[in-house]
Parts: sequence; structure tokens; C-alpha cells
Amino acid sequence: MTHHTTSRAAFRRTLAALAALPVLALAVGCGGDGDSATRVEGVASAPGERTGDAKDSGGGAKDSGGGSAKGKSAFYDAQMDYVRCMRAKGGAKDFPDPKLSGHLDWDKINELEDPTGTGEVTKGGKDGACADELRNAMALEPERDAQKDYESMLAHATCMRDHGVSEFQNPTMSAGNAIPGGEPDPTNPRVDPESSVYKQAREACKDKLLDGLDGMQ
Repeated sequence: MTHHTTSRAAFRRTLAALAALPVLALAVGCGGDGDSATRVEGVASAPGERTGDAKDSGGGAKDSGGGSAKGKSAFYDAQMDYVRCMRAKGGAKDFPDPKLSGHLDWDKINELEDPTGTGEVTKGGKDGACADELRNAMALEPERDAQKDYESMLAHATCMRDHGVSEFQNPTMSAGNAIPGGEPDPTNPRVDPESSVYKQAREACKDKLLDGLDGMQ
């Protein structure tokens, strides 16, 4: 069976419409596979800025990731609802389980066959069948440390350039949010995510990104 590598950027474009729009009224396309328009929907919010975080109001112990165990459990459960929907109604019967952290496993998602070639396996399923589940999961993602996310994405961008992807842009910080880097000009792309140089760089630099950022730039 021939596999079609799906686009992280397509997934983030959908996140803009489904999750980030109510907060920021964003434009689309941040640079996951070298595709970065205004790069706003892929923001990593500063602590306390996410409106959908599940917080431990009962004084429960926080884990080392900065979110309560209860909040991370809710996030994982919501992602599993999305995964089950993608398998049952979204046209991706082999859609992988999320990682234990609750974040999607992009290494496996990118190996899925895309039956229509439209990227539907990364965009809430066929005809948006799982859009509600995707929204719910994103709303429950535990809050992140924007500074740490920025530093992680900066190290990743530097690594990508060091490995031959010279046009790969740095992330930026804006109003307490870490905005991913990547493709400098989505209207006239200068980064080819299908090139051997890009793929080798991506593999060499993937460990630079914190968990949950592997689909961001």
C-alpha cells in the first residue's frame, strides 16, 4: 500500500478554525512542514492564558509538567475520544493512540494513508466528522510554559538550519505567546518538506522539541 505523508500544517490550519479562533481571531498556517503564514494559530500560551485548561481546584498535587494529574487525565481522555471518532467516522481506521502525555503521535500520524489526498486524516476527519472531539481535546490541553516552549522551538529551528534547511525561521514571542517558526513565506514556499535534506534534518532535530510541540513547526 502506498502511503501519503500527511501535513502537520494542514492540521494546524484546522486548529485555527476549531480551537484558536474564539480566543484570538487568527489567520492560518504556521510552519510545521515549512508552511507558516502568520503563524498565530500554533501559539503556545503562557501559563494562565489558556481558557480551557482543566485545573485542580481542590488543592490537588501538581505534577512536574505544571498541570494537575486530573487535568492531564482529562486531556488524554478527550484525545482518546477524538482518536476513536477518527477511527469510526473520520476515515482513518488506523489512527494511532495519543502519547501517554495526551499529545498526538505525529510520527505515526504522518505514516497514515490519506485516501483523498486532501489531508483529511489530520483535519478532523472526513467532512470534519470529528471536529467537535478535536475542539474538546484542544480546550483541555494543560497549560504550558510559553518561555520553555519558545526556547525549545528556537533550539529546533537552529538545529534545522545547522542540518541544511537554511531558510527555516526562528519562532517569535508575542504578548506572552510562543509563535512557531518554519516556512518564512507560505505564499511562495522556500522550504521543501519532501526533500531528503529536510527529512534528514527533521529526524536529527526532533528531540529538540518538547512533548506536544512536534506538530507545531
